[in-house]
Amino acid sequence: MNGTAIEVLDGMGALCSEKGVGFRVWAPGADRVALIGDFQDWDQEKAVDLVHESEGYWYGFVSEAREGQEYKYLLESGGNRVLRIDPYAKKITHSSGNGVIYNPASFDWSDDPYELPALTDLVIYECHLGTFAGDFEKATSRLRYLKAMGFNVIELMPVTDFPGERSWGYNPAHIFSVETSYGGVEGLKSFIKEAHSMGIGVILDLVYNHLGPDDLDLWNFDGSSEDGGPYFYNDERARTPWGDTRPNYSSPPVRQFLRDNLLMWLTEYNIDGVRTDGTVYVRKQDGESIDLPEGWTLLQWFTEEASSLERWRVMIAEDLQNDEWLTKSREEGGAGFHSQWDARFCHPLREMLTSPDDEARSAHRLAELFLPAYNGDPFQSVLFTESHDEVANGSARMPSEIDPENPESEIAQSRALLGIAIVLTAPGVPMLFQGQVRMEDGWFQDDHPPGLEW
Repeated sequence: MNGTAIEVLDGMGALCSEKGVGFRVWAPGADRVALIGDFQDWDQEKAVDLVHESEGYWYGFVSEAREGQEYKYLLESGGNRVLRIDPYAKKITHSSGNGVIYNPASFDWSDDPYELPALTDLVIYECHLGTFAGDFEKATSRLRYLKAMGFNVIELMPVTDFPGERSWGYNPAHIFSVETSYGGVEGLKSFIKEAHSMGIGVILDLVYNHLGPDDLDLWNFDGSSEDGGPYFYNDERARTPWGDTRPNYSSPPVRQFLRDNLLMWLTEYNIDGVRTDGTVYVRKQDGESIDLPEGWTLLQWFTEEASSLERWRVMIAEDLQNDEWLTKSREEGGAGFHSQWDARFCHPLREMLTSPDDEARSAHRLAELFLPAYNGDPFQSVLFTESHDEVANGSARMPSEIDPENPESEIAQSRALLGIAIVLTAPGVPMLFQGQVRMEDGWFQDDHPPGLEW
C-alpha cells in the first residue's frame, strides 16, 4: 500500500470514489504528510505517504480505504511528528478522536422541494439543541409544536463539534463536523429533512471569528510553528475575547477553508440560512476601531457565494453595532447580509419593560423604536427581547428581569407577554428564544433544560 495517486480527485479532505478514497490537506510547513487508519492497522511505521502538489497542498489515494473507516494525518516538520484530525473531516469520532471517512452522497434526501419564505414572512425560533431536546431525534419530534405555534424557521445555536458533551457551541473544535453527542451528521440531515417536510426552515449559527480554543487540532497543525501555525494569525491580530485563535483571513487557503465550510452547510445539508456569529470580530481586530479589511472582504465573499446558489438562503449577521453597512448591498460596498440582529431595538425595549418606573414607558418612546430602519428597510433588522446572550451572562429571562422576587407575578408575566407582542408586530423579522412563549424564568444554562412539559 502507498499514497501514489491512482486517481486524482478534486476537493479537500477525504474524497470517496468507486476505486477508493483520495485525501488532500493543506500543510505548508510540513516536510512529510502521511496517513494512518483502519485501512493499514494504524501502523505509523507503514504510514501512507502523500505527495506534495504545490503551495503547501498534499494528496494521496488509498485504494484500500472505505467509507466509515477512521483515519488521521501524520505530519513531520523539523524533526517534530504530530497526529492531526483532518481539518475537512465531515465526520469524527469525537473532538479529540479520529476522522471518519464520509461520503455526502450516502444520505438520501429524496425529494426536498422546500423553499424558505420571503424575509418579510419569517418568524424565527432560536434554540440550543442540547437543552431544547438533547439530540436531533428528540428535536425532530418537537417540531410539530413549533409549527402549531406559528414559527416557520428554527435557528440552531452552533452544532459543529465542540469539546465534551455540553456547550453553547461557540467553541468549535472541528467546523466541518457535527457534534457527535447530538446525533452527528446523519442526525442533523434527518432533522433538516423532516423540518422541511413540515414547512419549517433551518438556520445554522456558524462561528468564524475564532476557533476552539480547546481540542483544536488546527492549532500549529503541521507542527512547524511555536504559535498558531498556518491557519491562524501569528501576531496581535490573533487575539479575541475567546482566545488567541482568530483564523488568518489574509491567507488564501484559510479563506478558502472558511468559504468551503459555509458552502458545505448551504449545499450538502440543504440548510436555509446562516447566522454568522460576532461579525464585528471578523471585520475589526479589537471589535471596535481597528479594521481587518480582509475580514470585511471575507464576509462579502460569504454573502456573494450564498446569493449565487439556485435556492435563496437568508444570511444574517450578529454584529450588534447598529451598522447599516452590514446589510447594505455589496454593489454599494456593503457586506450584503439580508438582515442583522438589532441591539438598538432590543436593549431600549428591555429597559422599558423591566423599569419599575412608569415614566420610563411611553407610546412616544416606543414609536421611536419602530422608526429607524437600516438602509430604509425595516426587515434588515431581526427583532427580539430574548436571545441566548440576553438571557445569560448577567441577564435573565424577561419575567425574572421584570420581577426578580416573583417572576410569576401578574406584572412580570404581563410585561413579558407585551414584549413578545411588540416583537411579533413591529416592522422587522421577529425572533423568540426557546421557552419564551411559556414565560420561562431564571437564565439560560446549557446544562438545564427548559421546564416545558412537551
